[in-house]
Amino acid sequence: MIREVERKLTSGLLMVLVLFLLTAGSIYGFVNALPPEGQRPASVPALVGWVIGFIVVAVGWAGLFIVNPNEAKVLQLFGKYAGTAKAQGLWWANPFYSKRKISLRIRNFETPKMKVNDLRSNPIEIAAIVVWQVVETAEAMFEVDNYDNYVHVQSESALRSLATHYPYDAHAEGEKALSVHTDEIVEQIKAEIQGRLEKAGVKVLEARISHLAYSPEIAQVMLRRQQANAIIAARQRIVEGAVGMVDMALDMLSKKNIVKLDEERKAAMVSNLLVVLCAEQPTQPVLNTGTLYQ
Repeated sequence: MIREVERKLTSGLLMVLVLFLLTAGSIYGFVNALPPEGQRPASVPALVGWVIGFIVVAVGWAGLFIVNPNEAKVLQLFGKYAGTAKAQGLWWANPFYSKRKISLRIRNFETPKMKVNDLRSNPIEIAAIVVWQVVETAEAMFEVDNYDNYVHVQSESALRSLATHYPYDAHAEGEKALSVHTDEIVEQIKAEIQGRLEKAGVKVLEARISHLAYSPEIAQVMLRRQQANAIIAARQRIVEGAVGMVDMALDMLSKKNIVKLDEERKAAMVSNLLVVLCAEQPTQPVLNTGTLYQ
Protein backbone atom coordinates (compact mmCIF):
# COMPACT_ATOMS: atom_id res chain seq x y z
CA MET A 1 0.00 0.00 0.00
CA ILE A 2 1.32 3.43 -0.97
CA ARG A 3 1.24 5.94 1.88
CA GLU A 4 1.25 9.69 1.50
CA VAL A 5 4.57 11.53 1.96
CA GLU A 6 4.40 15.32 2.10
CA ARG A 7 7.33 16.68 0.13
CA LYS A 8 9.27 19.80 1.08
CA LEU A 9 9.77 22.02 -1.95
CA THR A 10 11.80 25.05 -2.96
CA SER A 11 10.14 28.43 -2.82
CA GLY A 12 8.80 29.40 -6.22
CA LEU A 13 9.48 33.10 -5.73
CA LEU A 14 13.15 32.43 -5.01
CA MET A 15 13.43 30.20 -8.07
CA VAL A 16 11.75 32.81 -10.27
CA LEU A 17 14.52 35.25 -9.32
CA VAL A 18 17.25 32.67 -9.86
CA LEU A 19 15.85 31.50 -13.19
CA PHE A 20 15.39 35.07 -14.37
CA LEU A 21 19.04 35.86 -13.62
CA LEU A 22 20.20 32.65 -15.29
CA THR A 23 18.07 33.35 -18.36
CA ALA A 24 19.38 36.90 -18.63
CA GLY A 25 22.96 35.68 -18.10
CA SER A 26 22.71 32.98 -20.76
CA ILE A 27 21.30 35.44 -23.30
CA TYR A 28 23.98 38.00 -22.45
CA GLY A 29 26.75 35.40 -22.72
CA PHE A 30 25.45 34.11 -26.06
CA VAL A 31 25.25 37.64 -27.51
CA ASN A 32 28.79 38.48 -26.36
CA ALA A 33 30.09 35.23 -27.86
CA LEU A 34 28.83 36.20 -31.32
CA PRO A 35 31.64 37.46 -33.59
CA PRO A 36 31.49 40.85 -35.30
CA GLU A 37 29.65 40.98 -38.62
CA GLY A 38 31.63 39.39 -41.45
CA GLN A 39 33.96 37.42 -39.17
CA ARG A 40 33.94 33.74 -38.35
CA PRO A 41 33.11 32.84 -34.75
CA ALA A 42 36.20 32.57 -32.58
CA SER A 43 34.84 29.77 -30.45
CA VAL A 44 32.00 27.55 -31.70
CA PRO A 45 31.96 25.41 -28.49
CA ALA A 46 31.34 28.58 -26.45
CA LEU A 47 28.27 29.39 -28.51
CA VAL A 48 27.01 25.83 -28.24
CA GLY A 49 27.58 25.93 -24.48
CA TRP A 50 25.55 29.10 -24.09
CA VAL A 51 22.73 27.62 -26.19
CA ILE A 52 22.69 24.46 -24.09
CA GLY A 53 22.71 26.57 -20.94
CA PHE A 54 19.74 28.57 -22.21
CA ILE A 55 17.84 25.35 -22.96
CA VAL A 56 18.57 23.99 -19.47
CA VAL A 57 17.31 27.22 -17.89
CA ALA A 58 14.21 27.13 -20.09
CA VAL A 59 13.49 23.58 -18.88
CA GLY A 60 13.98 24.80 -15.32
CA TRP A 61 11.06 27.18 -15.74
CA ALA A 62 8.81 24.13 -16.20
CA GLY A 63 9.45 23.19 -12.56
CA LEU A 64 7.30 26.06 -11.29
CA PHE A 65 3.74 25.23 -10.22
CA ILE A 66 0.99 26.63 -8.01
CA VAL A 67 -0.87 24.84 -5.20
CA ASN A 68 -4.25 26.41 -4.48
CA PRO A 69 -6.02 26.32 -1.07
CA ASN A 70 -7.58 22.91 -0.29
CA GLU A 71 -5.71 21.36 -3.16
CA ALA A 72 -2.72 19.05 -3.48
CA LYS A 73 -0.31 18.09 -6.24
CA VAL A 74 0.82 14.47 -6.43
CA LEU A 75 4.38 14.30 -7.79
CA GLN A 76 5.69 11.41 -9.89
CA LEU A 77 9.06 10.89 -11.50
CA PHE A 78 8.89 8.51 -14.46
CA GLY A 79 5.97 6.65 -12.88
CA LYS A 80 7.38 6.50 -9.35
CA TYR A 81 5.57 8.31 -6.54
CA ALA A 82 7.80 11.13 -5.32
CA GLY A 83 5.60 12.86 -2.73
CA THR A 84 2.70 15.25 -2.33
CA ALA A 85 2.71 19.05 -2.21
CA LYS A 86 -0.06 20.37 0.06
CA ALA A 87 1.14 23.81 1.18
CA GLN A 88 -0.52 26.53 -0.86
CA GLY A 89 1.58 28.95 -2.87
CA LEU A 90 4.14 29.04 -5.71
CA TRP A 91 6.69 26.22 -5.59
CA TRP A 92 9.48 24.74 -7.66
CA ALA A 93 10.31 21.07 -8.06
CA ASN A 94 12.16 18.86 -10.48
CA PRO A 95 10.90 19.85 -13.97
CA PHE A 96 10.60 16.17 -14.87
CA TYR A 97 8.05 15.57 -12.13
CA SER A 98 4.53 15.02 -13.36
CA LYS A 99 2.13 17.00 -11.19
CA ARG A 100 -1.40 15.65 -10.84
CA LYS A 101 -3.95 17.83 -9.08
CA ILE A 102 -6.26 16.34 -6.46
CA SER A 103 -8.92 18.27 -4.55
CA LEU A 104 -8.99 18.26 -0.75
CA ARG A 105 -12.28 20.13 -0.55
CA ILE A 106 -15.25 18.72 1.32
CA ARG A 107 -17.69 17.12 -1.09
CA ASN A 108 -21.12 15.58 -0.75
CA PHE A 109 -23.56 13.63 -2.85
CA GLU A 110 -26.94 11.97 -2.48
CA THR A 111 -27.33 8.33 -3.34
CA PRO A 112 -30.20 7.42 -5.67
CA LYS A 113 -33.38 6.10 -4.12
CA MET A 114 -32.79 2.37 -3.78
CA LYS A 115 -35.42 -0.30 -3.31
CA VAL A 116 -34.30 -2.84 -0.70
CA ASN A 117 -35.90 -5.28 1.72
CA ASP A 118 -35.71 -4.47 5.42
CA LEU A 119 -35.16 -7.02 8.18
CA ARG A 120 -38.77 -8.27 7.85
CA SER A 121 -38.48 -8.50 4.04
CA ASN A 122 -40.73 -5.48 3.51
CA PRO A 123 -39.73 -3.55 0.36
CA ILE A 124 -38.66 -0.02 1.23
CA GLU A 125 -37.06 2.93 -0.53
CA ILE A 126 -34.00 4.51 1.05
CA ALA A 127 -31.43 7.17 0.11
CA ALA A 128 -28.66 8.93 2.02
CA ILE A 129 -26.45 12.00 1.82
CA VAL A 130 -22.73 11.35 2.30
CA VAL A 131 -20.23 14.11 3.10
CA TRP A 132 -16.60 13.12 2.44
CA GLN A 133 -13.09 14.44 1.93
CA VAL A 134 -9.79 13.11 0.60
CA VAL A 135 -7.20 12.92 3.40
CA GLU A 136 -4.61 10.51 1.91
CA THR A 137 -3.72 11.69 -1.58
CA ALA A 138 -1.42 8.78 -2.44
CA GLU A 139 -4.05 6.16 -1.60
CA ALA A 140 -6.77 8.07 -3.44
CA MET A 141 -4.60 8.40 -6.53
CA PHE A 142 -2.94 4.99 -6.72
CA GLU A 143 -4.93 2.45 -4.65
CA VAL A 144 -8.22 2.79 -6.57
CA ASP A 145 -8.86 3.44 -10.24
CA ASN A 146 -11.31 6.33 -9.80
CA TYR A 147 -11.75 7.40 -6.19
CA ASP A 148 -14.77 9.61 -6.92
CA ASN A 149 -16.70 6.76 -8.53
CA TYR A 150 -15.39 4.38 -5.85
CA VAL A 151 -16.93 6.56 -3.10
CA HIS A 152 -20.32 6.59 -4.84
CA VAL A 153 -20.48 2.85 -5.48
CA GLN A 154 -19.25 1.78 -2.04
CA SER A 155 -21.57 4.21 -0.25
CA GLU A 156 -24.59 2.80 -2.06
CA SER A 157 -23.45 -0.74 -1.28
CA ALA A 158 -22.97 0.04 2.43
CA LEU A 159 -26.39 1.71 2.67
CA ARG A 160 -28.10 -1.20 0.95
CA SER A 161 -26.36 -3.71 3.23
CA LEU A 162 -27.20 -1.86 6.44
CA ALA A 163 -30.87 -1.35 5.51
CA THR A 164 -31.38 -5.12 5.44
CA HIS A 165 -30.32 -5.43 9.10
CA TYR A 166 -33.09 -3.23 10.56
CA PRO A 167 -36.88 -3.13 10.24
CA TYR A 168 -38.65 -0.04 8.97
CA ASP A 169 -40.86 0.16 12.09
CA ALA A 170 -40.23 -1.13 15.60
CA HIS A 171 -42.90 -3.62 16.73
CA ALA A 172 -41.15 -4.80 19.90
CA GLU A 173 -39.89 -2.88 22.90
CA GLY A 174 -36.19 -2.06 22.62
CA GLU A 175 -36.03 -2.92 18.91
CA LYS A 176 -34.09 -0.50 16.71
CA ALA A 177 -35.87 0.67 13.57
CA LEU A 178 -34.91 2.80 10.58
CA SER A 179 -37.79 5.22 11.06
CA VAL A 180 -37.36 5.69 14.82
CA HIS A 181 -33.70 5.38 15.81
CA THR A 182 -32.38 7.66 13.08
CA ASP A 183 -29.40 9.07 15.00
CA GLU A 184 -28.06 5.64 15.92
CA ILE A 185 -28.65 4.25 12.43
CA VAL A 186 -26.83 7.09 10.65
CA GLU A 187 -23.79 6.61 12.89
CA GLN A 188 -23.68 2.98 11.85
CA ILE A 189 -24.10 4.00 8.21
CA LYS A 190 -21.18 6.38 8.57
CA ALA A 191 -19.00 3.68 10.16
CA GLU A 192 -19.99 1.15 7.50
CA ILE A 193 -19.13 3.52 4.65
CA GLN A 194 -15.88 4.61 6.32
CA GLY A 195 -14.76 1.00 6.62
CA ARG A 196 -15.23 0.49 2.89
CA LEU A 197 -13.49 3.75 1.90
CA GLU A 198 -10.46 3.42 4.19
CA LYS A 199 -8.25 2.02 1.42
CA ALA A 200 -9.12 4.93 -0.88
CA GLY A 201 -7.73 7.60 1.47
CA VAL A 202 -11.18 9.09 2.04
CA LYS A 203 -12.70 10.25 5.33
CA VAL A 204 -16.47 10.25 5.77
CA LEU A 205 -17.45 13.39 7.68
CA GLU A 206 -21.20 12.83 7.81
CA ALA A 207 -23.86 10.44 6.58
CA ARG A 208 -27.58 10.91 7.03
CA ILE A 209 -30.75 9.41 5.62
CA SER A 210 -32.44 11.76 3.14
CA HIS A 211 -35.33 9.52 2.05
CA LEU A 212 -37.08 6.63 3.77
CA ALA A 213 -40.44 5.20 2.78
CA TYR A 214 -42.25 2.00 2.03
CA SER A 215 -42.31 0.99 -1.62
CA PRO A 216 -45.43 2.20 -3.49
CA GLU A 217 -46.86 -1.32 -3.86
CA ILE A 218 -47.23 -1.75 -0.08
CA ALA A 219 -47.38 1.87 1.05
CA GLN A 220 -51.19 1.96 1.40
CA VAL A 221 -51.29 -1.31 3.35
CA MET A 222 -48.54 -0.18 5.70
CA LEU A 223 -50.26 3.18 6.16
CA ARG A 224 -53.43 1.44 7.31
CA ARG A 225 -51.33 -0.71 9.63
CA GLN A 226 -49.69 2.37 11.13
CA GLN A 227 -53.08 4.02 11.55
CA ALA A 228 -54.43 0.91 13.27
CA ASN A 229 -51.43 0.83 15.63
CA ALA A 230 -51.95 4.51 16.40
CA ILE A 231 -55.66 3.96 17.13
CA ILE A 232 -54.89 1.00 19.40
CA ALA A 233 -52.25 2.98 21.28
CA ALA A 234 -54.64 5.92 21.68
CA ARG A 235 -57.42 3.64 22.94
CA GLN A 236 -55.10 2.06 25.47
CA ARG A 237 -54.12 5.50 26.70
CA ILE A 238 -57.76 6.58 26.99
CA VAL A 239 -58.74 3.45 28.89
CA GLU A 240 -55.80 3.79 31.28
CA GLY A 241 -56.78 7.39 31.98
CA ALA A 242 -60.45 6.54 32.39
CA VAL A 243 -59.76 3.73 34.85
CA GLY A 244 -57.56 6.06 36.88
CA MET A 245 -60.25 8.74 36.97
CA VAL A 246 -62.94 6.23 38.00
CA ASP A 247 -60.72 4.92 40.78
CA MET A 248 -60.04 8.46 41.96
CA ALA A 249 -63.77 9.32 41.92
CA LEU A 250 -64.75 6.26 43.95
CA ASP A 251 -61.94 6.89 46.42
CA MET A 252 -62.94 10.52 46.95
CA LEU A 253 -66.62 9.61 47.38
CA SER A 254 -65.67 7.04 49.98
CA LYS A 255 -63.28 9.31 51.91
CA LYS A 256 -65.65 12.27 52.05
CA ASN A 257 -68.67 10.11 52.92
CA ILE A 258 -70.71 11.80 50.21
CA VAL A 259 -72.63 8.64 49.41
CA LYS A 260 -72.38 5.01 50.37
CA LEU A 261 -72.47 2.64 47.44
CA ASP A 262 -72.90 -1.08 47.50
CA GLU A 263 -71.21 -3.29 44.93
CA GLU A 264 -74.10 -3.15 42.46
CA ARG A 265 -74.24 0.65 42.55
CA LYS A 266 -70.47 0.85 42.24
CA ALA A 267 -70.62 -1.36 39.16
CA ALA A 268 -73.30 0.84 37.61
CA MET A 269 -71.33 3.99 38.39
CA VAL A 270 -68.13 2.52 36.98
CA SER A 271 -69.96 1.50 33.81
CA ASN A 272 -71.47 4.96 33.35
CA LEU A 273 -68.18 6.77 33.98
CA LEU A 274 -66.28 4.53 31.55
CA VAL A 275 -68.89 5.14 28.88
CA VAL A 276 -68.65 8.90 29.39
CA LEU A 277 -64.84 9.00 29.50
CA CYS A 278 -64.14 6.54 26.65
CA ALA A 279 -66.90 7.52 24.23
CA GLU A 280 -65.87 9.30 21.03
CA GLN A 281 -69.19 11.17 20.76
CA PRO A 282 -70.72 13.47 23.37
CA THR A 283 -72.91 11.48 25.76
CA GLN A 284 -76.59 12.22 26.42
CA PRO A 285 -77.64 12.23 30.08
CA VAL A 286 -80.38 9.84 31.14
CA LEU A 287 -82.38 10.73 34.23
CA ASN A 288 -83.19 7.77 36.41
CA THR A 289 -86.50 8.35 38.21
CA GLY A 290 -86.76 4.90 39.62
CA THR A 291 -84.38 2.65 41.51
CA LEU A 292 -81.84 0.02 40.73
CA TYR A 293 -83.74 -2.45 42.89
CA GLN A 294 -87.01 -4.08 42.05
